[in-house]
Amino acid sequence: MTRKHALTYLYVPTQVALDIVILVFAFALAYALRFDFEIPSTELPRFLVQVPMVVLLQFVALTVAGARSSIWRYTDLEHVKSFVYAAVASFVLVLLLRVSLPDAHSTWRVPLSVNFIDVLLGFGGTYAVRVIRRAVYEYGQKKRQFKKRNGNGNGHKKRSVLLIGAGRAGMLAAKEIEARGDLDLAIKGFVDDDSNKLGRSIVQGRKVLGTTADLPKLITDLGIDHVIITIAHASRSNIHRIVRLCEEIPVKVRIIPELYEIIEGRVEISRIRDVQIEDLLGRDPVKLDIESLNKELAGKTVMVTGAGGSIGSELARQAQRFAPANLLLVERAEFALFEIDHELRTANPSQSIVPLVADIGDEPRMRGIFESYRPEVVIHAAAHKHVPLMEFNPSEAVKNNILGTHLLAELSGEFSTEVFVLVSTDKAVRPTSIMGATKRTAELVVQDVNRRYDTRYVVVRFGNVIGSAGSVIPIFRNQIKNGGPITITDRRMKRYFMTTPEAAQLVLQASAIGRGGEVFILHMGEPVRIVDLAETLITLSGLKPYEDIQIVETGMRPGEKLYEELVFETEETVATSHPKIFINKLATLKPETVYSALRSLRELVRDRDENKLRKFLNGLLLEATLGSSPSEIQRQRRPLVLVAGRGK
Repeated sequence: MTRKHALTYLYVPTQVALDIVILVFAFALAYALRFDFEIPSTELPRFLVQVPMVVLLQFVALTVAGARSSIWRYTDLEHVKSFVYAAVASFVLVLLLRVSLPDAHSTWRVPLSVNFIDVLLGFGGTYAVRVIRRAVYEYGQKKRQFKKRNGNGNGHKKRSVLLIGAGRAGMLAAKEIEARGDLDLAIKGFVDDDSNKLGRSIVQGRKVLGTTADLPKLITDLGIDHVIITIAHASRSNIHRIVRLCEEIPVKVRIIPELYEIIEGRVEISRIRDVQIEDLLGRDPVKLDIESLNKELAGKTVMVTGAGGSIGSELARQAQRFAPANLLLVERAEFALFEIDHELRTANPSQSIVPLVADIGDEPRMRGIFESYRPEVVIHAAAHKHVPLMEFNPSEAVKNNILGTHLLAELSGEFSTEVFVLVSTDKAVRPTSIMGATKRTAELVVQDVNRRYDTRYVVVRFGNVIGSAGSVIPIFRNQIKNGGPITITDRRMKRYFMTTPEAAQLVLQASAIGRGGEVFILHMGEPVRIVDLAETLITLSGLKPYEDIQIVETGMRPGEKLYEELVFETEETVATSHPKIFINKLATLKPETVYSALRSLRELVRDRDENKLRKFLNGLLLEATLGSSPSEIQRQRRPLVLVAGRGK
């Protein structure tokens, strides 16, 4: 047996013995205080009889209340409750014995004053010894981390920081930073815009020194290296304001993870990182109806198509949280499928996961999957989504986005799937691109199939997802890494953005809300100018827009629009039970029109007549305005134009 195992083996008996010693000592001290440290000889026999009874009751109360189950070195204020419960329970039990016992057993009656003093001393002592254990542990950890970081221990100067936000997240962050020696940070104080907190001590004497308006003076006076945003659920505008302010000072600004991530155990609060674009574009965490989602997903076979993509993989992660009986991952890109399969198995080894290499347009393969696994929930995220790329490949877009969706929808109805969810896009509104037109047609196809089966068919439409594969943000980051310039198509262009987890969570929530035939739209907030996005990414990289990195305007690409829309002007939008999900009441096509359109599209795809495909989609979707072929547009593209500067 190793020394470490021997210590672990002896640890619990030592704790038990220490608790018993404290309880015995507390009872003896209570008696001594009751008689001013001159216990009469007549009381000594009573004391000796009562000690084992009272200590046993108190020890059992501690155990039942859960006070003894906690790890001593992690004791905090949350554990006080269990000690209070145990103290009240033991006090009442001893009091009841005093009242109920007959005179013949008066020896067992504990004096009321002794009982009261004993409870305070005994349970206060057992809690105090745990607090001391934590203090010793934290001191040792801090010392070890300091030695590990500094080698010979000759004193490494810490960087001075200010924490912006003196709420719960700020308090937790300060405690964690103080407890760890490896972070190499010295907290000088807090900054908070709540005037009621000014001058107040938050953690270990660290006070609120001022508001964000005082940052320039505080940073100069205190020699601050960088500031850390420690505001739980900070709004996009608030983070943006702080970043801009720090840029002007200038001082580096960093941020802690969202409080909900810390509570869920996904990250440590001390994992301080640079501010990212997701912090500026994200909004409050989504509040899910857990009960409805458990009913929708728990214990069922859930299929996610396009499971290796940005949205599909996040949908798989979110679905896994609700413990489906089987999670089917359908993806035709082998390596992308391997990655998400490996990630989910690592996160939950007990989860039944079936990785399926398959093309959603391959009818024999998809029919075989439905026959073998009988999915009860189908979340269809597989699609060709890149707008300019699909302008060059309209037949592939139609084959995948329309015909593939139709096949999956039909199979879902045929095999009695409970719910089928189509992940759509804001580009389906008044489409100007092949991608948008194919997704709009897919919406109409799904609504048509909904008429013929008991399966609930639901469409969910939303805008751009931050950082998804092929999206603008990874491209900009790569351009900055290479020294620029950043290329934008038009300075006036705006887009809606949401984070990948937010989009996936709302898709799942919409699937639970849907009754069949609805097109749901997700609340996307305010649209963001792409040029503002480029400027912000440059700033967050520690560089200056138009000085260190230029921004160049290249002209709009085939199929692009200046502004995206989530609904048609003539459409009616109604609220649902979730504040971020709305139902869009759309006009549907007649069944014979849909049937005829699908037949024509199959023929056009087979013939690879892409000009006729464009004309057909323009005729089918009266709101569509598909432009010329990419080769014509390419000849008309204007040369690069340097953007004039911020806000222009």
